[in-house]
Amino acid sequence: MRRHVILFLALAALAGCGEPPAKPADAHGASAEAFERGPHRGRMLRSGDFAVEVTIFEEGVPPEFHVYAYRDGKPVSPRDVTLAVELTRLGGGVDRFSFTPQGDYLRGAGVVREPHSFDVKVRATDRGRAHQWAYASYEGRTTITAQAARAGGVKTETAGPVVMAELADMAGRIEITPEGQGKVRAWYPGRIVALNAELGQRVHKGQVLARVESSHSLQTYSIPAPLSGVVIEKGSNVGDVAGEAPLFVIADPDRLHAEFFVYPRDAERVRAGQKVEVRTLSGDTRVTAPVEAIVPTTDIASQTLMAHVHLPPGASATFRPGMGVEGSFQVAAAPVALAVRTKALQRFRDFTVVFAKVGDTYEVRMLELGRRTPEWTEVLGGLEPGTEYVTDGAFLIRADVEKSGASHDH
Repeated sequence: MRRHVILFLALAALAGCGEPPAKPADAHGASAEAFERGPHRGRMLRSGDFAVEVTIFEEGVPPEFHVYAYRDGKPVSPRDVTLAVELTRLGGGVDRFSFTPQGDYLRGAGVVREPHSFDVKVRATDRGRAHQWAYASYEGRTTITAQAARAGGVKTETAGPVVMAELADMAGRIEITPEGQGKVRAWYPGRIVALNAELGQRVHKGQVLARVESSHSLQTYSIPAPLSGVVIEKGSNVGDVAGEAPLFVIADPDRLHAEFFVYPRDAERVRAGQKVEVRTLSGDTRVTAPVEAIVPTTDIASQTLMAHVHLPPGASATFRPGMGVEGSFQVAAAPVALAVRTKALQRFRDFTVVFAKVGDTYEVRMLELGRRTPEWTEVLGGLEPGTEYVTDGAFLIRADVEKSGASHDH
């Protein structure tokens, strides 16, 4: 229940005041006052008159362990000490480090990979005496009950291979399809004796819209609506003589397509049937629809072709005729070995991360990224295939991590 409250308090705080600053933390993610610091600002581990100071050094080099030894508070030559460190990570993975003397410290063999979040075991031998220590050193980690996670809208997926689309972005506009428009004309010339619709009125197919007295037969005939829709133009009044000009123009606002301007650089890559993400200029509304047709005629002035993308039913709730839109055409696709949902990406320190989930525990994974689309982002490093990660609600996980102070500072 407590975590449940933390989630929603964190969301409220971030929404109202911006992101809260992380609490001061040590090189290993613990509170700045949680342990004794040594002369090099590392963690002091004591055993009788012997002590070691554990630091992670990363100035100009990948992160590596530097450990300083002391006896009776005075520095000890690193050549007089043997040392080993074992790191157990979330999920059970273990990293082991051996050490060699380097100047006045013992240098760990290998990179301390991110995140610096693990359970630590340190073993040292000094003058034939064995010493060992164990402590937790977490960053970017928090535990949230399953009930609280569900209440906060947290959802997860498993990272793995996907087929990523290559996208080409284009500008366009919304128009009513040709099949969604109808012009109501008199069948024979004559005087208009009745008009039964007004501008903006919704009419139904077959509904009588006008009555005209034929100039040839002097008989009055009725003119029905050719389709259901809305009257968008009214071109005559009662008493006028009907000729070739439309009496009404009717349009079905639910029958829409997007017309995109295809420039020469993309003309050979755009094909009928390709998927297109059509979005409003604000980006608030997005629909995916296929390319219906490509008009083969090139505009003389702009040298563009016109690609028509049919919009699904219900799109008229947001998309209106004449509205400017943007579209991402899926012009090609290629498999990638590992990818995550783009919406899952978050910022943590100077990294782009996702939050891995193990049981009820969540922890950052710092990512090396490749190609990106609105849906998927390729992962080149920092995440193991098969990892369960947060896709929805990651912002709440990050807020809880920052609230707990599980951050990192060298």
